[in-house]
Amino acid sequence: MSTSHFRLFAAKRPFRFMIAATAAFVASVSLVQANPHILVDVQTGRVLEHEEAFRKWYPASLTKLMTVYTVFDAIRAGQISLDTPIVISKRAAAQPAAKMYFKPGQKLTLDSALKILMVKSANDIAVAVAEAVGGTQEGFVTRMNGEALKLGMTDSHFVNPNGLPGKGQYTTARDLAVLTVALRRDFPQYASYFALEGFTTGQQNVPNLNMLIGRFAGADGMKTGFICASGFNQIGSATRNGRTLVSVVLGTDSLAARADATANLLQKGFTTQFPGSDTLGSLKPYGLGQDQVTDITADICSAKGAKVRSETRDEVGRMKVHSPYILEMDHDPQFVFAGLIPGQDPQPPQQPEKVATGDTAGGIANVPVPLPRPTAF
Repeated sequence: MSTSHFRLFAAKRPFRFMIAATAAFVASVSLVQANPHILVDVQTGRVLEHEEAFRKWYPASLTKLMTVYTVFDAIRAGQISLDTPIVISKRAAAQPAAKMYFKPGQKLTLDSALKILMVKSANDIAVAVAEAVGGTQEGFVTRMNGEALKLGMTDSHFVNPNGLPGKGQYTTARDLAVLTVALRRDFPQYASYFALEGFTTGQQNVPNLNMLIGRFAGADGMKTGFICASGFNQIGSATRNGRTLVSVVLGTDSLAARADATANLLQKGFTTQFPGSDTLGSLKPYGLGQDQVTDITADICSAKGAKVRSETRDEVGRMKVHSPYILEMDHDPQFVFAGLIPGQDPQPPQQPEKVATGDTAGGIANVPVPLPRPTAF
């Protein structure tokens, strides 16, 4: 395809990527069909579309939605508040990237921690929050699994609060939809955490990894995730004319592909009449992949996967997305504060942090990195 078929746009710093012409729309729709996905109306719980919704999958950083649900429940119970100081432990500081690189003993409020979890998906912050709420990471994970069972997430199990690879950690598209709908229904007062365009520590501006925020009509959440075994996952939500839809898309082959698939599925939900009356509660298990967790490492963290991702970038590393529903951001991103409590030693300068998409942390640069590291985000 010639360069004339692409519309270049700079997403008002720090994201820069390209939108392909509408003619490429069919290719991105087929991508959705090739992977587990589900589309749900939040108000009614009605399942509008689904495929392989009960196939066991690695959640990667989508796990952090279960983490924040458990935190919100603890706030509701009066066990913690948004002003509670969260202390970085040695265990938290030792987590692999993506992370904030805060030092052991440093503190931030729970409010700041939640913003960082949803925007940057920092693994060190997830552990620090878990320890503050559960006493230990293990205690918190027990609570996570208890909450999941209460919500009816019958095919999910968590072993950590951040989604890093771990034996025994799995979920399904259906269960993730149950969780997302519960977040929207049970804790509407915290909806703004999922729609942030970015945060600032006072030294660094960090954009949201969810490319639909500010670029897709009505987008208001929720989370992205990646490890080699899961591929590129995304949960999206959008609200138009008082109607909120959530989508779960698992196992795509690039950051651009998961954004395309999510945008196309949500748009379809707002513009199409769907037959059937299944709800999240009535949908019966079906299909293959219910007895073991699917692992697509060979497709993702391989020469094959690298080639696919290289084709989603132009010659200078800008991203090419195909969905005609992902538009140029028409304003500079709004960055809310999320950092250390004032009066502490400042955060040490960070080296650019290579992540799976080739973007450096904070959007400092966009350069292709052919092989993603096995880290959640």
